[in-house]
Amino acid sequence: MAADQLDASSQIQDLINRLRSPIPDLPTLLSLLTAPLDCLSILPPRFHQYKAITLPPDAFRTSRHVPLIQRALLEHVTPAWKPALDEANMMALVDQYFVPDAFMNATPSAGQVSMHAYSTLLSLPFNDYSLSLLTRLSTSYPVDRLYTSIYGTGSSVRAGYLWEDAIRNVLSVPAKVANALEGRNIPPELEQGQYFRNLSIRTEILLYTQSERNIADELSPSVFLLTKLVNVGAFPPSRTLSPSQPTFFGHALDKIRSRLAQPSVNQYSNLWMGLLASCPSLTVQSILHSLFAHFENPTLALDTSPRGRGHIKQVAQALRDMLGDANGFWDSMTAVIIGRTWDDSHARIFSCWAAGAKGGRVDKQNLEKLVNTILDVWTSAEHVKHSLLSKHRYITLLLLCTLTYLPPTSPILKELSFSPPFIQSITYYISHLDQSVRRCGMLVAEEVAHLAGKTLDFKDWDGDDDGKKWAREVRVLLSERDIDFDGTVDGSVPPELDVIELVDEIVESRESKPAVVATEYDSDDSLTGYADVSSSRSPSPTMEELAEIERDPTLNVGQKKIPRPVYLAQLGELIRSTSGTQSGEDMQEADKISVALNIAEELIRRKCDYGTELEENSVNLVYGLVGLKDNFDLEGFDRKRQAALIALVACSPTRAAPAIIEEFFKNQYSMDQRFAMLNALALGARELAGLPMPDDAPLKPLTGRRIDFPSKRLPPALHERYNQDPTSRVQGMLEGITRLSIAGTRDAAEDRIPAAARERQLRIRQPTKVAEVQHRSIPSTTTTPISRPTFTTLGVEHFLYPLMNRFWLFLRDEQVREARTAAREPLHRYRGTGTALVLSSPVLAHFLATLAVLVHAARTAPAWRAVVAPDALELAVTLGTRPLSRADPDDDTEGDDLEARVLAVALELALVVLEGSVELDDGRVLALEHTGLLVATSEWAQTVFEALDKGLRVRGGGGAAEVRLSKAVASVVLKADEISQKWRRSMIVM
Repeated sequence: MAADQLDASSQIQDLINRLRSPIPDLPTLLSLLTAPLDCLSILPPRFHQYKAITLPPDAFRTSRHVPLIQRALLEHVTPAWKPALDEANMMALVDQYFVPDAFMNATPSAGQVSMHAYSTLLSLPFNDYSLSLLTRLSTSYPVDRLYTSIYGTGSSVRAGYLWEDAIRNVLSVPAKVANALEGRNIPPELEQGQYFRNLSIRTEILLYTQSERNIADELSPSVFLLTKLVNVGAFPPSRTLSPSQPTFFGHALDKIRSRLAQPSVNQYSNLWMGLLASCPSLTVQSILHSLFAHFENPTLALDTSPRGRGHIKQVAQALRDMLGDANGFWDSMTAVIIGRTWDDSHARIFSCWAAGAKGGRVDKQNLEKLVNTILDVWTSAEHVKHSLLSKHRYITLLLLCTLTYLPPTSPILKELSFSPPFIQSITYYISHLDQSVRRCGMLVAEEVAHLAGKTLDFKDWDGDDDGKKWAREVRVLLSERDIDFDGTVDGSVPPELDVIELVDEIVESRESKPAVVATEYDSDDSLTGYADVSSSRSPSPTMEELAEIERDPTLNVGQKKIPRPVYLAQLGELIRSTSGTQSGEDMQEADKISVALNIAEELIRRKCDYGTELEENSVNLVYGLVGLKDNFDLEGFDRKRQAALIALVACSPTRAAPAIIEEFFKNQYSMDQRFAMLNALALGARELAGLPMPDDAPLKPLTGRRIDFPSKRLPPALHERYNQDPTSRVQGMLEGITRLSIAGTRDAAEDRIPAAARERQLRIRQPTKVAEVQHRSIPSTTTTPISRPTFTTLGVEHFLYPLMNRFWLFLRDEQVREARTAAREPLHRYRGTGTALVLSSPVLAHFLATLAVLVHAARTAPAWRAVVAPDALELAVTLGTRPLSRADPDDDTEGDDLEARVLAVALELALVVLEGSVELDDGRVLALEHTGLLVATSEWAQTVFEALDKGLRVRGGGGAAEVRLSKAVASVVLKADEISQKWRRSMIVM
């Protein structure tokens, strides 16, 4: 059986590979396209005749194979075959992989295909065809259809993940399309305003369908959807007139009110109350804020006509039906009511809502809670002193309207007239400098006394100035209660409500079922087959019970799967946690690092040209990656970390490169970590400069390496694993650069160098071998995208000078520290050339090699001849002629036997500078403006050359190192002499 499944899986993979490869003819293409659709049971009947391949249905996995087929179609099939398929009227076969037709819409496979189509289309660059698919997909498979596909067979953890991914894809459609098209020629259905209008309508249909199916206890999908809608701004805090502004209640509120007005409203109302009770507090406040803003009607603020009172009562009743008594989200409700300055009509609506809206028995408990909340604000001295007049009037009217709904026997009314805070607040109001604000306090005092059965009259209420007119209108309003309006008199319902009800009646008359709307398919028909039935299973455990089970050490035997990071901040958290290690997470550290390293390079490069996310997270990623240690022996650790660092430098050079340079000169890192930093700078710079990159495999030495004891060698795989040289790629690039320079120097000098010098050169030259002719080439800069910065513009400022200047500062500090301890005993003297430090021979040699690669890559920069070349040459001469440490020269500890490597790389750096100067201006700037430096370089190289010629052995020399040193010093001698000979008459000899 296992062999059969393996064969079936390989057969499906072979089909996908054939779609990715060139296809010989149209019949072959049709046979490849029909087979997977037949397995999914969504093959249109008219294409059955082209089915020539039969795939095993059990081996075909929708989640595994459909995305691969979709990508293959978009990347390989449609670019080449779309004209032929259109001509043969066969393009519908390809469309079926993304937007199954209406005939197949209700099938489970169609919903699964549409979910993967969203992900595939949004993950690839857009073109006309993919945009047309996305337009049809958003219309034929909206959010309620995706919900049916995911939760049609019940809830599960996997369904939750699929739903979250689907919602993220659906909500990101207009933004990604607008960014890709730069705001031009966007399909109307995918424009933000129209797209969110349709999305809001379909979301309301989804909620109503849930209430009809009586699944209000499974609210997590809807809660997640509403939370994401709040995050994208679909619940604005005010009624907006902009067509591009998403506004859920602006498009769905009329339908919500019409559903709430139906006789059987309990299920729909309970669903809304459950949703708001389950949402986070800030999300609830945003939803309520937007809801209340869409009830705004300033023309009916203090209107006491039947039309005005009928409107207030109807809106309050809608709020009561939708929100109930706000049990479960009372704090969020009062925060919105009190926290913002609403108009007078809202004060009447809120008080009528708290009273119960329908009249009859008043909700005394709700009223008392609201009165206490309002009094906390109204009696506050800060509110009296600093609030605006509009805020004072709103809070005052809200307090008075709410107090009128309390029964005369309410203890609050009796206690309020004797309450010290209330009496003190009256004195605050009366002493206020603004007469209109004073009137608010006086009005409340009189009305409270009247409700408590007492008499108080400040008089002076005649006239229209200082809020007197407003106070009189409020008294008229309080003479009757909005909740007592019965709606039987003429004009009790506003004209606009008649229109809304008429439209709702027309729509309802055309609907056979409440959730059916005018779209390309019947959404409720697709949901009917999944109607909930009574279940005898035991209830699901609560969140508290699940948390207790998770904490039980006898049951918690597994580990949580580390989610794949989607954002760079999540990647940084996996690599370098800033929130601390929680209980149970210390055992997952290896999994976190493994997941992070596997995705790091891909995620960084994917975020390269998209927004500012990479710029904001690049420094944090640098700190995390350079500080990583392979404590868990992860496979490919060094290679993956190196690739991620190179991607950071190449994609965010202005932030990542200076951060790496700053970290390199800290004494907390190992030698491998320092090598990784230098490799990232060198290889990232080469990528920015558009120069060819070396292979990942370690480069072999030029002279080869003979294995003395082949029988002692490890197997090839282990040998390659343990024989990796972290410096090989940069050293190999430098050797290639100097090889070209040496070859050019030899060819140019053979006809004019003196006989003695030529004899010396021949003595150190390797025997001539038959080899491929290597042509010198000028590095091309056309491979770098024009829209992205290049190393020519960034190299000097962000790579070279931060590296050189920081090195000089580091060298000065190290030598000062050595000088301060020079008089101490040898055991207590400080040494700056210790193991893995910057001035140790292996690290210093790799530092110089990296600097040479950077200098070579920046030759086309405007400041190279006058600034970069002399400073880099001065650094090479200094490190090649002066000791870096005061240590005893007879002390052979820590790698001082590698002095020959440092000297050779310093000479190669000088050779790169001299060769670049000759190529750019024949060495004119270097010879005429930096004569002393050129002479010093020539004398330094001649001295080393004469010493080697006399047989003096440099520490660490011999073998390949001696050959490399001899070639480098001979080339520097010849190149410096070439420049001096050309400009000797114009040079000022110091």
